[in-house]
Amino acid sequence: MIPRNQYLRKIEAGFTNNPIVVLTGARQVGKTTLMELFMLGKKCLWLNGQNPEIAQVFERFSTLERYLQLNINTQLAGWLAIDEFQYINKVSVMLKLLVDKYKKLNILCSGSSSLQILQEVEESLAGRVRIVPVYSLSFLEYVAFVDNDLGEKLLHCSIYDDVNTLLPKVPVLLDEYLVYGGLPKVVLARNTLEKQELLNDIYQTYLLRDVRQFIENKDVVAFNKLLRLLAAGIGQLLNINELSRTIRLPYKTCEEFLYVLEQMFIIRMVQPYYQNKRKEISKMNKLYFCDNGLRNVVFNSFNGMDYRLDNGALFENYVYLQLLQYIRPDQVCFYRTKDGTEIDFVMQGQGETVIPVEVKYKSFIRYAKIRAITEFRKSAVFDQAYVVNLTLSQSQENLHYVQPYILNNL
Repeated sequence: MIPRNQYLRKIEAGFTNNPIVVLTGARQVGKTTLMELFMLGKKCLWLNGQNPEIAQVFERFSTLERYLQLNINTQLAGWLAIDEFQYINKVSVMLKLLVDKYKKLNILCSGSSSLQILQEVEESLAGRVRIVPVYSLSFLEYVAFVDNDLGEKLLHCSIYDDVNTLLPKVPVLLDEYLVYGGLPKVVLARNTLEKQELLNDIYQTYLLRDVRQFIENKDVVAFNKLLRLLAAGIGQLLNINELSRTIRLPYKTCEEFLYVLEQMFIIRMVQPYYQNKRKEISKMNKLYFCDNGLRNVVFNSFNGMDYRLDNGALFENYVYLQLLQYIRPDQVCFYRTKDGTEIDFVMQGQGETVIPVEVKYKSFIRYAKIRAITEFRKSAVFDQAYVVNLTLSQSQENLHYVQPYILNNL
């Protein structure tokens, strides 16, 4: 069990000013394990929201109150953990009543559908809850899962180190990570065939089953077509009109499906960044999947990186997911204009300051200026810019070529 310290810190910070913290994320990303890690050494009552008997306890506040008094203490001073809490009917109302009455009660919850969770929170828990989104393993966490000693060494590297030379096993692991992603159970699988079978099980058992509760039966075939089209279009502009015509569904229905997929942590849509509207090429978003392995099982391809035409798109998807490990989704945009200027990612900081990040699935031998970044300087204020590539680690002035392993230090 590898501690995911960044999430443990987020949970701890969440309880500083809130009595309730909710972990959200796709199934199998490790939310339950995070709850267990956080509760180590704490006296905690653990409940499973999928248990019908537990759901029955939550039907009346007096019953719930007495149940917790018997299983925690009469003052309800302590810790309560509720896994998959969204399965409990009107759970947010009960949690509100609990934390309003018992000021020393802390509640840690998890749920796999932010669509349901956000509805619950908006109704009753505003001002009392911190929501922490959980993603599949970052590459640093992945390396630690596979080889803890190697993970420690990589953790002590910087973006200016030539990791390919210092730790030659790391680029080999990156190729595997780009294909199979970072879902913990998949990472721990013994061989590639088992990884593929696990990803297919997750896709069929969890993704399709969970999402279908939000769509009508008559739309299931069209939904599956949409999902495959999205998998083929990672890193590209998302043209909903074109999708609508291709799968023969109304535009509004396509929008609804995309919203459901995003709230279920299957995809992410990235908005364009612009300051000069006359140069804006489109208001269309770009699309990424929340896990490379999940994308590849939908796309039905587990070929190695040297044998696929979409390796650049997978690499870009990977970089986006690494950025999400330490900044909010709304802080990442892309830049694209009619005159051909395109920046893969624009990270937004304080005020008007931004950080452009270009992604190149290439092996660079020497430093060279990037035209898009030079052009972007005419439209935005930034001190540093980065080119994520396979081989070169070199800086000149404020442009940094970096290898793709330590992106949390950008």
